Amino acid sequence: MPVSLPPALERSLDLLRCPTCRTRRLHPDRGALRCSAGHTFDIARHGYAALLTGTRATSGDDAAMAQARDRFLTTGTYAPIREVVARLAADSAPEQATVVDVGCGTGHYLAGVLDQLPGARGLGLDTSVRALRSAARAHARAAAAAWDVFRPFPLADGVVDVVLDVFAPRNPAEFRRVLRPAGRLVVVRPTGRHLAELRGRVPAMVTIDPAKEQRLHRALDPFFGAAVTEQVEYVMPLAEREALDLVGMTPSARHVRRADLADDDLLPDRVTVSVLATAYQAR
Repeated sequence: MPVSLPPALERSLDLLRCPTCRTRRLHPDRGALRCSAGHTFDIARHGYAALLTGTRATSGDDAAMAQARDRFLTTGTYAPIREVVARLAADSAPEQATVVDVGCGTGHYLAGVLDQLPGARGLGLDTSVRALRSAARAHARAAAAAWDVFRPFPLADGVVDVVLDVFAPRNPAEFRRVLRPAGRLVVVRPTGRHLAELRGRVPAMVTIDPAKEQRLHRALDPFFGAAVTEQVEYVMPLAEREALDLVGMTPSARHVRRADLADDDLLPDRVTVSVLATAYQAR
């Protein structure tokens, strides 16, 4: 039985372009999306569009990582980050804004922005099938599609008001291409103090490059100018289950075995959250 087109995905069809042709629009056809040249892309039964073709990216969350992310984010521990993302995205956004979250994960931050913008619609892009299952139901006005940030986006030129990039890889040229002239990019990244207590006790955790800010500036500067930067920093208590999920939802999960974290003295009972959130205007 063909999968019905989710309402949020239907509202986002005008944004999408065939990933193969790059220019032709997609239309629904018997539980799939098809362009006029006949290229066809499935709509998964979980509600997201399976646009990613060819060699699959391997960097997306696996099932265990996505589940850990779901559990951790629903505790509200990262709520201050979500609130800043929503505020920066909503500032100066039009009432009927189009918001695209690149590397959306479970759709947690996109949903926060849509709550702030009652007339907006959203589209989340990610490589992780397991994360997209959550993203497709994260908000009534949020659609989701499988895509790799490092490839040209399956989106038309100049159709997006806000691009979100929260703890995700970046493709500045594509961000700029899909944004409207007055569009805004919101980027969230960790500082060197982020989760320092945890990284200090779990040596296999991925470190934060001290030159991260310089690299970010070099990459974005040809396309964007920074409008405002806010720092979010606080110390949060950390139960053992939350600590395990916090490690498990990050790229460090690929280097740390859960059994290695079983030592009662290894995991800290509190940790520093420290991130920078910047809103950029398109040049």
